Amino acid sequence: MSWRAARHLWLGGSLLLLAACASAPQRRQPTFKPSHSSLASLPPRAPSAASAGEANDVLFRAIGLVGTPYRWGGNTPDGGFDCSGLVDYIYRTATGIALPRTSHAMSTMQGRKVSRMTQLASGDLVFFDIGGAISHVGVYVGKGRFVHAPNSGGTVRLDDLDGPYWGEHFAYGKRLLE
Repeated sequence: MSWRAARHLWLGGSLLLLAACASAPQRRQPTFKPSHSSLASLPPRAPSAASAGEANDVLFRAIGLVGTPYRWGGNTPDGGFDCSGLVDYIYRTATGIALPRTSHAMSTMQGRKVSRMTQLASGDLVFFDIGGAISHVGVYVGKGRFVHAPNSGGTVRLDDLDGPYWGEHFAYGKRLLE
């Protein structure tokens, strides 16, 4: 290869590299994995006829936040969410109900306790015992799925409640909408 051809090849490669580096960063698009939950075949359950509208608002708000970055202590879509910040934001903006700041404090609130996964209704809070205490919370959306902000470096996502990890740590649900 001649020196002139090598120079043109190097120049072309450099331009391609600069063009790639100059592009704007892309926001990660949420990915919805198909459900493998054994609960997926259950009919949808609303908390009650009187609160079905509020439950729908909670569901739409929760699913609309899938893909938002996780941030410890976060409680806004722009700043990111941790698990309790996400749940409080959903309830506060969809129903006007302000929740306590931590998952443990949320678990002690008034509301009907739901011990069996098969009895959960859309909009119920779901609590997880990790390390001997309630330390994680999400919002049940139905068909065996829940929305939550699981960990640092991740995003708000939709997961199977009875999956290998979450099913082992499920403690109970709490029905705030009656």
